[in-house]
This record gives sequence, structure tokens and C-alpha cells, in this order.
Amino acid sequence: MLYYLYLATRNKIRMKKKAIILGATGLTGSHLLELLLEDPNYETVKVFTRRKLPNIHPKLEEHVIDLLELSNYADKFTADVVFCCIGTTKAKTPNKELYRAVDYGIPVEAAKLCKQNGINSFIVISALGANAKSKVFYNRLKGEMERDVLAQQIEHTQLLQPSLIVGDRDEKTMGEDLSKKIMKVIGFLIPARYKMIEGKTIAKAMVKMANEPAKETRVPSEKIKEIAKKIRKEEG
Repeated sequence: MLYYLYLATRNKIRMKKKAIILGATGLTGSHLLELLLEDPNYETVKVFTRRKLPNIHPKLEEHVIDLLELSNYADKFTADVVFCCIGTTKAKTPNKELYRAVDYGIPVEAAKLCKQNGINSFIVISALGANAKSKVFYNRLKGEMERDVLAQQIEHTQLLQPSLIVGDRDEKTMGEDLSKKIMKVIGFLIPARYKMIEGKTIAKAMVKMANEPAKETRVPSEKIKEIAKKIRKEEG
């Protein structure tokens, strides 16, 4: 909270901003929503979601829609910055065509709407190992998404590439549980970029990057943690 009071003091003459969040019901997106509602830099936080949120807040503007038809809501897709936290899993979405429609289609369509509506800041969660030429479906999909988002040439495009995202959520994944067990035993041997990262850490970094854009277009997991740590230092 002290960080946001600090921002309010430092930025008295700045215009209040409007943000859009895609994926606000997920692990990282829910943390991000809480942070933006507290952040004095923002006067409005628009959420495009497939189900109604429990949150009630004067800053919150909610649009319950089919995210696969995001292009139909171009007139409402106006803001200063867009945060895309969209992502599914193989367990939730075994159909590869639907998986692609979610993890590739929604972020790319959002980027096109940013370009169309003059939004010059787009921050999207991708993944470690994203590579459009990969033989691995997930890595290739994320790489293709990155490629086509960057093709829109939005002025401030930042692609976060976290490793395995963990945190408190309704359903745990097998990979998350297994990784936690491995980390307890040999975590000290694993390079920083491959270590698990909490959703709330990513959310904090996204807020920081929106207020102060990172120099890198692609931001790996260890750098995300560094950015989030800066907030803790500023909070004192």
C-alpha cells in the first residue's frame, strides 16, 4: 500500500489512467485486479471476463462477454494500457483448436484492438520457452502469439516469460504439485530462470512495468522477480 501512496505523491500532476484486464479471474489476473484498484494512477479498471466477478469497487467497469468474440466489443475496448493474463491448461482445454483460440487468439485479437484504438501499452503474459519454431505445441503456440502480437507494432509491448506459475488457486495442476516437491529437494541446483514464480509476483511486476516500461520487450522469469522486488524496496 505504501508503494501506491508513494506513486500518488510523485505523480500528482499526471493524468489518471484507464486499464483493461483480460483474464482477471485467473491466478495472476485476480492479483493484478486488486493492485490496480488500489493504485492511485488508475481511475478506471475495465475487466472483460466470461463470468461475473465478486468484486465491487467504484473504479471497476465489468464486461461479461465471450472472450473468443472480443472483436465484437471494439467500441468498449478503450484504455491507456491493456494487461493480458489469459491462459488455459491442457487439463482444462484438451482440444488443441480451442486451446489455440484461447492462448493465441485472444492475446493477438487484443493486440489488434490496441492498435486499432490507439492504445500504446500492451503487457501480456507469455511463457518461458516460447518459440514459434518449436516442435512442442505449447512453446510453439506461445511463440506464434508473441510474433503476431509484436507484428502490431504497439509502442510499448512487453511480453512476460515466466516459468511455472504457482500460488493459491481453486485447482492445482499436477505439474505445480510435482515441481514444488522437486524444489524442496534440489531447488538450490535449479537456475533462476527455471524456478517457480508466484502469480502475485508477476502481477506486481506488471503494474510496475505499466508505470515505468521495462527496456526489454521480452522479460524472463528472473527479471520479473527483480522488477517486483523494486516495489518492495520502494515500500520500505
